[in-house]
Amino acid sequence: MTWMLTGGAGYIGAHVLRALHEAGEQVVVLDDLSTGDAGRIPAGVPLVLASVLDGRRVTQALREHEVDGVIHLAGKKAVEESVRFPLRYYHENAEGVRTLLQAMADAGTRQLVFSSSAAVYGVPATSLVGEDAATTPQSPYGRSKLVGEWMVADAARSHGVGAVSLRYFNVVGCATPALADRAGSNLFPRVLDALREGRRPTVFGSDYPTPDGSGVRDYIHVTDLAQAHVAATRLALLTAERGGHEALNVGCGRGYSVLEVLRAFADVTGLDTTPLLLPRRPGDAGSVVADPSRAQALLRWSARHDLAAMVTSAWEAELVMRASVPAATATSA
Repeated sequence: MTWMLTGGAGYIGAHVLRALHEAGEQVVVLDDLSTGDAGRIPAGVPLVLASVLDGRRVTQALREHEVDGVIHLAGKKAVEESVRFPLRYYHENAEGVRTLLQAMADAGTRQLVFSSSAAVYGVPATSLVGEDAATTPQSPYGRSKLVGEWMVADAARSHGVGAVSLRYFNVVGCATPALADRAGSNLFPRVLDALREGRRPTVFGSDYPTPDGSGVRDYIHVTDLAQAHVAATRLALLTAERGGHEALNVGCGRGYSVLEVLRAFADVTGLDTTPLLLPRRPGDAGSVVADPSRAQALLRWSARHDLAAMVTSAWEAELVMRASVPAATATSA
């Protein structure tokens, strides 16, 4: 089997690439390097320098490398940015999916694993979220992912494609410091930025109906997420026999509050993580935790890393990054 990994030079993509190699799969990466780093791609892995929006180049690459299936990670993922630039997100994410699906149809490629998001749920009515929960995304990013899922499902039925959409919850940590997330916008990068700059981490909302008043989220270690992708490639192969689509939650099934995460950072780093408490942000839910039971059953997979492991891997990568910065320009935490 040969898999094309779009966005394979990115943070999540590099971890998925590593997991695929460990599973013995052949991989070709397609990435325009607009945010990715070619240094994350091991020697010997073909890199097609192109945008997923370039249908001609994608079709050509699928044919030249005799690709059997695609793992589609390329796209934009910052919720707040999507509110400022909604059309950019619909173009990059939704049109990117449509272009890829057309290229796959033209090349006869019949397996797909699609990077979706828990953002498709918006503000859920219950704290534990299953795949049958209402999909009411609150941002252009979330809506672009849901539109992508719709297109994938329709293409699967009409073109006999076996497709799996993985709805990520909050992806954190790293396998090695070289693969760390340097431009993330979720809680972990924001805490690390604050510690690096000697600031108090900010907490948005301290009056939610949760045990300590701060928001509760489901965090998943990126290496667990990568293993879910490997498992999803096998499910896509089985699903291709009938042409169909499965949407699956990828999370731990265990929620951690923002204040719990800050205490974990304090335990691991030995630093003061006393937060600056700010008002809630519009549209934020009090608690969003995955029900991953369907993914566990269909993929025969489950997350293995706990919060301490997630925080430790992120902090170890931060220390390596600090050591590489010249002393004259480093900011003490």
